[in-house]
Amino acid sequence: MKKTQTKKLFVLAAASLLVGCHRSAPPGPGGMEMPPPLVACSTVQPQEIIEWDEFTGRTAAIENVEVRPRVSGHIEAVKFQSGQLVKKGEVLFQIDSRSQQAELDRRSADCEQARVKLANAEREARRIASLLANKAISAEEGDQRQMRFDEAKAALLSAEAARNTAKLDLEYTTIRSPINGRISRALVTEGNYVSGVAGMSTALTTIVSVDPVHVYADLDENALLKFNALNRAHKISSNGDGQVPVEMELADETGFPHRGTIESFDNKLDAASGSILLRAVFPNPEGRLVPGLFARIRIPGSAKHSALLVDEGAIGTDQARKFVLTITSSNRTHFAEYRPVKLGPAINGKRVVREGLQSGDQVVKDIVMARVRPGMAVQLQTAGATNGVPAQTAQR
Repeated sequence: MKKTQTKKLFVLAAASLLVGCHRSAPPGPGGMEMPPPLVACSTVQPQEIIEWDEFTGRTAAIENVEVRPRVSGHIEAVKFQSGQLVKKGEVLFQIDSRSQQAELDRRSADCEQARVKLANAEREARRIASLLANKAISAEEGDQRQMRFDEAKAALLSAEAARNTAKLDLEYTTIRSPINGRISRALVTEGNYVSGVAGMSTALTTIVSVDPVHVYADLDENALLKFNALNRAHKISSNGDGQVPVEMELADETGFPHRGTIESFDNKLDAASGSILLRAVFPNPEGRLVPGLFARIRIPGSAKHSALLVDEGAIGTDQARKFVLTITSSNRTHFAEYRPVKLGPAINGKRVVREGLQSGDQVVKDIVMARVRPGMAVQLQTAGATNGVPAQTAQR
């Protein structure tokens, strides 16, 4: 009898323990069981992408001119405003030109005098043959007349050269913009004397071109070797002119909105830094790219290929290892599964997954917002449905 009662008590205790082990969730308010959390997921599908290598650089003007005078004199007028856009040939400074005008007038008079002397020497030279035939002059006199004619021609050429120089000096008193671009401030104002002597000329202002602009960046040796290998194998896409595309973003931008092309690489690698200088060209019609700005550029680092991409929010960090949470199903119940992954570069706000996922896997979009742990039962959020959970909960 005692054995039978003991056996019954053991069965009741085991049954109670089994019921306690199968409780799926702690009771909520009012003793009701809490439903699994609702998570947003995305299905991983292969996409055609190009991987990019990113580098830091600086913008620079293609043309940078320091304006200096070619003649000396006093500044009579400044014809521009600081920072304005100027056209090639536009007047920037005016130097007092009275002395240059007087010099031009004197040289023009010398030129006329030389022309008169040449005309007289030419008339005498034309009569040499007839005078010699009539023995009116000696052969020595004939040679002297011919010599005076030749000297008169040379004197006229010299006078014309001096006049042309004086004319240039007069033109140089009006200082014009040599290029199209944006001008700096005037370093010398009206009334100041400026020197136009070569090697000691006075700096007046500077002008930089605006559109297009250069961007300089240092590429490391490995990136250069990889780029050259892809280029030799014709695996890098190019535009219609055969130029390799390059993209850029400024410090306040994201997504590399500026599109340009690679212009050239330097002719040697810097052995000290292990890098080579790249120069790219970017259009700048709005003038937003100012010389000297910090920029990030990226160049093609692979041929176009198929790859799996996930959102940045779907990636978690477990010590030194990266992971995502995938969705597995068992008996119509969905669970979050821990999946370690090996990542590639970021592309358009997403990360390339090199290992750990397959096409068709479902991944939790945002691990932090989902607040789920590996092994937890979850509900999948679908468009227009909340699986019985209030709309406010689904939006959270």
